[in-house]
Amino acid sequence: MHTTRFPIAATGATIPAIGMGTFGSDHIDHEVMAQAVRTALKIGYRNIDCASVYGNEKEIGAVLGASGIARNELWITSKVWNDSHGKANVIKSAKQSLIDLGLEYLDLYLVHWPVPNFHPPHCSVDSRSPDARPFILEEFMDTWAGMEALVKEGVVRHVGTSNMTEAKLKLVLPQCTVRPLFNEMELHPTFQQRDFVSYIKGEGIIPIGFSPLGSPNRPERDKTEEDLVDMEHPIVVQIAKRHNVHPATICLKWAHQNGIIPIPLSTKERNLQSNFEAIVSDPLTDEELLLLRDVESNNRLIKGQVFLWEGATGWQDLWDEDGIIAR
Repeated sequence: MHTTRFPIAATGATIPAIGMGTFGSDHIDHEVMAQAVRTALKIGYRNIDCASVYGNEKEIGAVLGASGIARNELWITSKVWNDSHGKANVIKSAKQSLIDLGLEYLDLYLVHWPVPNFHPPHCSVDSRSPDARPFILEEFMDTWAGMEALVKEGVVRHVGTSNMTEAKLKLVLPQCTVRPLFNEMELHPTFQQRDFVSYIKGEGIIPIGFSPLGSPNRPERDKTEEDLVDMEHPIVVQIAKRHNVHPATICLKWAHQNGIIPIPLSTKERNLQSNFEAIVSDPLTDEELLLLRDVESNNRLIKGQVFLWEGATGWQDLWDEDGIIAR
């Protein structure tokens, strides 16, 4: 069984409508993740979301190389990490990901975060880089110049942003020679970002939703007492009972039917299978989709505290919630 694919108007390509995330949340061994990718490919996944900072691209590359799957069937995403901003660093980072993944080109390359930064693996929520800086348009456009160069060279087919905001994109888009065609962002029923999703779709940008199940296995540093659990929300549970499925399935159907490409992470075959099947069968009704609008709770789970710079007042400064970019 193969997943449905989503058309990309700007290039005529298509992207599989569900992907597999490979961020190990600092606790999944690289070989375990590679084995999960092997299982996912056997199930029918063709969209694998990688990143240099995850530290497992070599292991995943070995699985891709041994899979026997034609390259044009696969959609492989990678991302440049926050310590490799700037045109030359972006190009170097992408070339290293290509070597590690054993590929001649990437289907999608993303700027992982719009702010330059470094923090060590397994760090605490209080960790701060002395070199962290806020979003500075000129610096970001130098990074973006590297993204554009990769497209022109043909080693990257599509480029995009991640963890971006509307205020930042409104500054960036007019200056792009090659426009971002994707934005990877936190999206799940309790955090729907409806205005932002509407804005990027209006700009021809496709939303990719990370943490589509509400990220129960996110790092401890990303957890706060006020966080809500999507899969325990009464409306999600009620609809899941109606469909006789796990609440995770409802979260993925919600994403798919709202034009979002979800990239859930699991290492268990049973969950990989049910996640994959969620978007190809038994769709939610219009009434259920309307009910799920009421689940929205502005419940951001990946707050990004470790990316804050000296002078920032709190994690809200990363997200420009009032439409003003914090300095």
